[in-house]
Formats: sequence, structure tokens, C-alpha cells
Amino acid sequence: MRRRVTCTVAFCLLTCSFASARAQNDPNAAWKPVEAALGRTGQMQPGEVYKFSLPRRDMKVVRDGVTVAPGLALGSWLAFKKMGDEAMVMGDLVLTEEEIEPVMLKLQQGGIEQTSIHNHLLGEVPRVIYMHISGHGDPVVLAQSLAPALALTKTPFPPATPTPAVAQPAIDLKTTEVEQALGYTGKINGGILQFSIPRAEKILDNGMEVPPAMGTATAINFQPTGGGKAAISGDFVMLAAEVNPVLRALRTHGIEVEAMHNHMLFDQPHLYFMHFWANDDAVKLAQGLHAALSETNSQKPQSK
Repeated sequence: MRRRVTCTVAFCLLTCSFASARAQNDPNAAWKPVEAALGRTGQMQPGEVYKFSLPRRDMKVVRDGVTVAPGLALGSWLAFKKMGDEAMVMGDLVLTEEEIEPVMLKLQQGGIEQTSIHNHLLGEVPRVIYMHISGHGDPVVLAQSLAPALALTKTPFPPATPTPAVAQPAIDLKTTEVEQALGYTGKINGGILQFSIPRAEKILDNGMEVPPAMGTATAINFQPTGGGKAAISGDFVMLAAEVNPVLRALRTHGIEVEAMHNHMLFDQPHLYFMHFWANDDAVKLAQGLHAALSETNSQKPQSK
């Protein structure tokens, strides 16, 4: 009997050892319970951030005659990062006006805090509201609190069978010229040319580092609208002293400022987020955005 118990213990230890080695070889493995709790799959991002993209493909939103693509301004997301024995989650939920109150109540009941509720666009139809959230604790428990709140929205689930990764098709935009004018390299995602430009400083929230993948990078999106034009949207991430220089640079170049507000409550340094919109020649708009970026302490483009 004693020998059988000894063998069983040894087997368990060996199994745990294999599981630990597997988790080390596959950093995504540790996040499978979180995926199961949310009912969705995520992806590892730089800075050891595990991010869930939740595009509101169910919405048909029109701004100035442009049907807003999910990748332009309708992308909900949740981002987790382990902090010692716990995890931090941050996110931005794209909601209809009818979804705000029930979602907020469900999140509060689950211990998920709201850090800001506001618009990102002006004059869009129907009205869209953005709810920024934050939570700390066991990552699975956090996911279990977020799942029922998401269930109160019409946020689509991903396909049951994941589609194979394919190269993004070319879009109707002078991509190279736009990148040269902006000064940064973008990526095509869902028909949108997207740029993510981190700040040079380290950003903290409640003393914990918040990597760019958790929403602290300036986001700039181009949606082609034909004839070399594009609708642009996104948000500049700024210190207080940068707010008005950025605002002036955008307005001088014909880019509308839609909103300016916080996304976090206890960030250090305290950041402001300025949302913008325009629909014009894409290269011209990129030049204006470059002028605004020059007023911020953003990281310089990495040399190829």
C-alpha cells in the first residue's frame, strides 16, 4: 500500500512538472481558464498583456455619411496583465444608450469599476457610448464578473470555428504615402489602416505599470472612403501641458476634436485622451496628425 501511495504522489508531481513546463513553453496556456470564463479567445500582446478584441460588428453607425467600421471606432476590448499573484484588467466597452445602465449595474455587482463613461464621436447615428473599466484580483474571477455584463450587450461572439490566419488584403489607400506623412508604420486590420504610438514615459495605475497594449498608446485609424480620402478616428494620449498644443495642431489642419477626457482615475502621470474625426485626403490628414504628434512625448519610430 505504501509503495502504491508513493508511486501516486510521484506521478502527480511528474504531471505537475509537465504542466508547468508546458505553461512555460506556451505562455497562452495560463490564460485558457480566463478564455473559458469569458467564452472568448484572446491574444498575447507586448508587455505580457493578454487582450480580448470585441468588435461591435452588430452595430451600424453612420457619421457624416460614413458607415463606421468596427476597426475605426467600434472596437470593445479587455486587457489582462498579471501583477504578482493577482491580475489587473482594463478595457473599453462600446455600448448603446440602452445597454449602459444594465451593464454598469452588473459590473458593479461583480466588483468591476467604471473609470469613465463618455462619447468618442459627435453626431453619429445611433448614439454610441464608451465605458472604461478597471479591476484587480484573480483573473478568472475577474473574467467571471465581466462575462455576464457582456451578455447584456449584443457584442457578437467569435465564430465557433476559428478562421485560418490570412494576409490582410490591400485597401484603397496610398498606404506608403500615409505612413511617410505620419512618420510611423501601421498595420491593416479589417480594412482599416491602424497605428499605435506609445508614449515615452512609463505609465502607472495604482502603482502598477500599464503597458501601451492596455490603452496608453495614441491610436490612429484610417478608413478608406474613396478617391484617396479616408475617415480618421482615434485618440491622442496626452499630459495636461500637451492638451492645447495638440488641439490647436488638429484644428489648424482641419481635424475635428470630438471629446477630451480621462480614461483612468489613478494614473501617474495623469493622462488626457483626445478623440478626433475627419474625412478628407488621407495624406493631408496624416500630415496634420503628424503635427499633433510632434506636440507629444511619443516614442520615436523604430528604425528598420
